[in-house]
Amino acid sequence: MAANDSHLDWVLVMAPYRRDAEHLETLLAQNGVAARRAEGLEQLTVLLAQTPGVLVATQEALDPEVQKTIGRHLVEQPEWSEMPVLVLLDRMVPPTRVQAELSAAWPRSRQIYYQRPVTALELLSGVQSSLLARLRQRDVRDHIERERELRRELNHRVKNILSSISSIFQMTRRRAVSLDEFADDFAGRLAALANVHSAVFQANGDAAEFSHIVELTFSPYRAKGADRISFTGPEILLSAEAATTLALCFHELATNALKYGALLKPEGRISLKWSVSQDGNLDLEWLERGGPPVSEPKRSGYGTRYIRSALYNLFGTPPTILFHPQGLSCTQIGPLARVSPKDLDL
Repeated sequence: MAANDSHLDWVLVMAPYRRDAEHLETLLAQNGVAARRAEGLEQLTVLLAQTPGVLVATQEALDPEVQKTIGRHLVEQPEWSEMPVLVLLDRMVPPTRVQAELSAAWPRSRQIYYQRPVTALELLSGVQSSLLARLRQRDVRDHIERERELRRELNHRVKNILSSISSIFQMTRRRAVSLDEFADDFAGRLAALANVHSAVFQANGDAAEFSHIVELTFSPYRAKGADRISFTGPEILLSAEAATTLALCFHELATNALKYGALLKPEGRISLKWSVSQDGNLDLEWLERGGPPVSEPKRSGYGTRYIRSALYNLFGTPPTILFHPQGLSCTQIGPLARVSPKDLDL
């Protein structure tokens, strides 16, 4: 094992007689393995609490109190952990008796025995092999922690999805005048939600590129309206929450344009532009032109209410939605930091 392979672990040495502990520390240090010496029961307790990678102890160090202290640590160690214990046996003592005694004191523990005198190479190989096993245990620990984190994240996202679906259902139902209209609108909004979640999943659930989210959201509308929807802007990574919110907002804007705005006429056009200002704000602009004359409705529909609420919650500032006769416009300015993943320095 290379020295840098064991940087997470160190060896706890307990050898109270002669200069055994000093010799062990020197041997390990010369081969890039960190070691700490326990001189007494109190220091042993303190060092065990710091989770050593391997314990190396001479037989004479293992009196009943030391055995009990080590046994308690072995029982209380985390599920992923199985700290190896290397025991250096006195050649004058029958090894079977010591092994039986320690196996009873430390049931189901990883014990490795060496009969003294033992060569430096043999002992070093045993320590390095044990550290390698310890490194694999830590890999398992990290995998378990990652799985737990993923389950928590999945649970959070499923709850958010169900909440979004429930909200979409209720607001679509209230505005629908027929069952067919309800089915079409509800199916379209669910498809938009599914598309953006696919994009976030493809990005490993951490972030999604802005233009990819826009492309996915607009793809069905571009099929219906040829290439009359254009979009441009710099590369920006969005958090999963921001990507979902913006995709649903763009879906509502495009649906409205298809029913009442620019996409209702062959000559109608829509442009979406985004940019990042020097003060760290994200500027969004949706602009429709070439559709039928626009006038502000007497009553806000689901889409307008959702856009205003969702963008306000996302950016902390409300969007500006204007019903110009020549076409609807929607602009939003807000901190980029609120929509980008926290671990990215954008």
